[in-house]
Amino acid sequence: MSSSRRSLGLIIALAMLPGCMKDMGEGVVSRFKGAEPGAAAPASRTAKKTVVRASDASEIIKTLQARPSVLMSGTPYSRVADAVIASDARVAEAELRVARLREDASKYNWLPSIGPRVSLNSLGDFVADLVVNQVIFDNGRKKAERDLAKANVEMAAVTLVEDGNKRVHDALSLYLKAEQNRAVTTHLATAIQDMSHFEWVMQERVNGGVSDMSDLNILQQKLASMRARSSEAQEATVTAMAELNAMSARNLSDLRGIGGLRADASAEALGVLRARAEKERTIAEAKIARAGHLPGLYANASGGQSPVAGGLEVTTDNLFSLGTMAEFEALEITKETASRRVEEAREIAARDVAAQTRQLEAFKRQVGEAAVLTAQAKQNLDLFQAQYDGGQRQVMDVVGVYETYAQAVEREIELKFKAARAELELARLRGGLAEGAQI
Repeated sequence: MSSSRRSLGLIIALAMLPGCMKDMGEGVVSRFKGAEPGAAAPASRTAKKTVVRASDASEIIKTLQARPSVLMSGTPYSRVADAVIASDARVAEAELRVARLREDASKYNWLPSIGPRVSLNSLGDFVADLVVNQVIFDNGRKKAERDLAKANVEMAAVTLVEDGNKRVHDALSLYLKAEQNRAVTTHLATAIQDMSHFEWVMQERVNGGVSDMSDLNILQQKLASMRARSSEAQEATVTAMAELNAMSARNLSDLRGIGGLRADASAEALGVLRARAEKERTIAEAKIARAGHLPGLYANASGGQSPVAGGLEVTTDNLFSLGTMAEFEALEITKETASRRVEEAREIAARDVAAQTRQLEAFKRQVGEAAVLTAQAKQNLDLFQAQYDGGQRQVMDVVGVYETYAQAVEREIELKFKAARAELELARLRGGLAEGAQI
């Protein structure tokens, strides 16, 4: 038998070795594991084509895909979210694709590794050989590497949903800012018109010598302050919409209204899902590190221009030392620490949600109180206006009451949008602003 044929035969034998092995523990990757009498028969070729990918079967991935959005379809919120998601650069999506490809590559890590070896001998000639290496027993390292690749896919998926959730929150925050300043601008336009009428009345009274110039100056200062606040609100609206349109796939300048959010307290916080994915990754890394301290069994062969050579090798990545047992103990504690981080993330998420829920309830209560105060201020204004028309009140008396009413309206607008932002922040904490299946 020639040298090339013997090399080929040795390579084929090593390639078939993993499929012929029985289950020898965590580190063995037998394809026929569980094929003992009474076990289920292997799936057919047709069935194998429809097997769900390991990453798709992950509980975390399923949770992310089934994650609903609290944004109601057709509302301004939903239209803003669709526009900014459509224009997203989706860097996290590219990272997820990379993680998926690496996971696909890791599924074949149990197969023999084959590669060339070219060397220069003492006579100055190049010698080219083909080298084959096959893992027989590695204390679970290959399996842990596959688990690590799967955990990296989960981490990338969580990051993708987190990025989408944050992007929608940023866009809706800008939209709420624009809407609040539009409401303030509209209110101040009416207030400026009314105050301008009072200014005209006072100017006529001053011209007629009935009133003092100081009252006119005070009224003009109040009017100038209103105009300044109106200009500031208009500029804030333009700035917020310019920033929103810059991150949107289409122009949203004509969009008006805010709408509500669906209540959904069942979804697990994204921070908890991230901690769970980090736990899986930490455990996989700990298993890989542990396997590196234990001896593994490898078969290797080489052949080509050199004589065929092969054999078994027992080796370890790290030699034993006095600190090896402490390393093992540290790795076990690392697994426990990862589990504790999940519980800590769950507690932090629950605290944040509880605090934000109370704040939202407080703002809603304050909005109701502000509405009552606004109604009372309007009643006082109507009363003073009637008394002024009857000659019982001076112009400045009505101006003072009108200013109180205008401030009450501004306060009600402010609290209304504070409540809307608090509701938006609560949805962000729960991760409900971005639909998992859509992302």
